[in-house]
Parts: sequence; structure tokens; C-alpha cells
Amino acid sequence: MPEMIPTRDGFGNELVKLGQENPKVVVFSGDLEDATRAEYFKKAFPERFFNLGIAEQDVIGTAAGMSMQGFIPFATSFAVFLTNRAYDMIRLDVCYNKCNVKIVCSHTGVTVGEDGASAQCLEDFALMRVLPNLPVICPVDAIEAAKATRWLVENDGPAYMRTSRAPFPVITKPEDPFVVGKANVIREGKDITLIGCGITVWESLQAAEILEKEGISARVVNMHTIKPIDEKTIIKAAKETGAIVTSEEHQIHGGLGSAVAEVLVRTYPVPMEMVAVQDTFGETGTPNELLKVYHLKDVDIAQAARKAVRRKK
Repeated sequence: MPEMIPTRDGFGNELVKLGQENPKVVVFSGDLEDATRAEYFKKAFPERFFNLGIAEQDVIGTAAGMSMQGFIPFATSFAVFLTNRAYDMIRLDVCYNKCNVKIVCSHTGVTVGEDGASAQCLEDFALMRVLPNLPVICPVDAIEAAKATRWLVENDGPAYMRTSRAPFPVITKPEDPFVVGKANVIREGKDITLIGCGITVWESLQAAEILEKEGISARVVNMHTIKPIDEKTIIKAAKETGAIVTSEEHQIHGGLGSAVAEVLVRTYPVPMEMVAVQDTFGETGTPNELLKVYHLKDVDIAQAARKAVRRKK
């Protein structure tokens, strides 16, 4: 079993390094910096950290204003609060004006776990990817989260990144490539392609092991960028393997699966199945329990793959 680290830790640690390198980096919090790991930056640079309280609209509006003064602001909170309560401000203040605001939200998906349904954001991909000018990033592990955080600072313009509360398996290496908008194929296969993001990439790798024992060769793709989606990798996978399964800890509507389907229906339709939360809210439980309850585990991905492969015939 690989090392387990929350992706929020990768974000928090890299943010401190970036703060040391660039005095223009500032951080805004909605009173949840301990949970988002923005507290690491707060301890290192208290004069550049601002807790605006439980006022998510103010967090986004103030961050947008600071970006117009040449700063690189990070707006942080739980995803369920920042993407929902401050949506109008994200849309108009940040995206419409192309403000250089980095929206980084933790506590996403059902792996929020014991915090329960009110804290589990299962809609953020759908909400964020529809907004013009806004890349949407979902790191697979803590190493990739650190790389993505650095990308946020080095690239001008708004962006959204989701991070995890629960520890995720570390499956990448520091030397592995990370390019926003370009997926990484982390296992080759010829019969079907499994496309995941975040924790479901690990589950897809385990599903590939299950399928291999049945004589099904599964390619696994880490689609760390939901928008802009990597159309070339998707089309190549469709042509070479003939079937695709997407998986995500997000609602089945509007997320990774929808983004991949939008590409395929326009370019190269193949049998496709989606493993996701089936139009329902979450509940309280441990992360692994909830992955099982909402059918987001390796066995569920493997079952969807068998169905997609059968449809090829």
C-alpha cells in the first residue's frame, strides 16, 4: 500500500514555499484555514494572511480586488461553502474580469467522511467548469497537488482546485510530468480505458488489476484537469481501446463523466459507462465506507468496465 497523504497537505506545504519565493502571494480564508491547510501560510506569513470569517462572498470579492492591485490571492474554504455561497462573486468578480484569483477548496466528495452531507461538496466540477475563463483541477495525490499549486502562481488568470480531507494514496513521483490540460496515462491497456480523477484514479488502478485476472486489459488515465479537458488523450483512448469508463466522487451530472462524454459524442462515440454519485446527497461515515455505499470502489469500476466491454460486441 502506498503512503497516504491528504492532497490538502500538498497544497498547504507548497503554498508556504511559494510565499517565500513571491511576496505577492496572499491568502484569504473563510475561517477554516486549519482544515484547508492555509494555516501553514498563516503561521509563516501572518501579515499576508486574512481571515474574513464565515463570509465567503467577502473572501471572493476581496481576493478579486487584491488581484487588481497586482497581488496573487488564494481564496480558501470548504468547497461546499465557497462554490455555492459565493457563486455570483466567482462568476462576475473573478471570471468575468479574468482576475488572477486562485480558488482552492478542500472537503470535496464523499471522502469528506464523518463531516456528513452538509459538508460534502459533490457538485463543484459542474458548478465551476461551466464558468468561462476558469480551469478546474483535481490533483490525484499530495505530490500532484503541490505541482498544481505552483502552476496556479506561475500562470496568470483565475483557476479552481479541489483538495481532499482524507488521505489519498501517493501514486505519482516528484519527477512525473504535470501539465494542466494534459492527462497522464499511468497504465497501458488495449481493451478498455478507465479515466479517473482524485481518489478514483487509485481505485481504477485496482480495478485494472481485477480485470487483468479476467483477461481484460485496462488502460488507466489520471484526468487531473477537468477543464480544459484533454481531448486528444480521450479520443486516442476511444480509438485504441474501444470503450471508456469514467469515475469520480462527484454527482453523475455535470462532472468528469459529462466532460468526457461531450468529447466522445462530437468526435468518436464508443461504449461508455460512468461511475459517480447517483443524483443524491452524501451521508456520515468513514471515507472508505462511503466509497462503498456510493459504489465508487474498484469493484464498481470493474463491473462498469465489464458492461462497457460487452457493449463493444
